[in-house]
Amino acid sequence: MSQVHFHREDVDFRLPGEQHTADWILTIAGSEGYSIESLNFIFCSDKYLHQVNVTYLDHDTFTDIITFDQSDSHNLLEGDIFISIERVKENAHQLDVELDEELHRVIIHGVLHLMGYSDKSDEEKDRMRKKEEACLSLRTSRNNL
Repeated sequence: MSQVHFHREDVDFRLPGEQHTADWILTIAGSEGYSIESLNFIFCSDKYLHQVNVTYLDHDTFTDIITFDQSDSHNLLEGDIFISIERVKENAHQLDVELDEELHRVIIHGVLHLMGYSDKSDEEKDRMRKKEEACLSLRTSRNNL
């Protein structure tokens, strides 16, 4: 049974290749020295994620992702990752990238946060972006096998 789960709230969206994405996430986690207890990805609307942002983080802004760490152990990942499909679609359009690429970037961004990567400073943002790119290249190379 997979430790990576995909859910929907108020959107008609299903991630293509869920098992492939789950395997990719497990590979990335393992390569960083982590095991996964349970990761829940919740795909939702802007409105839904905005309400989560206001209710739980007291931030009255739209965002593409919110990550909640539920882990009690250093090298064990457990959490809930909320992703606004609307925001990811808009970001993909603005960045002129495929939706699939931007969605997987956001997915792994949440996982990297659970591993302790931060993006508060410019230096941390640069480090996070490089790590995202490395993770995405692993996904792409696995797709070509």
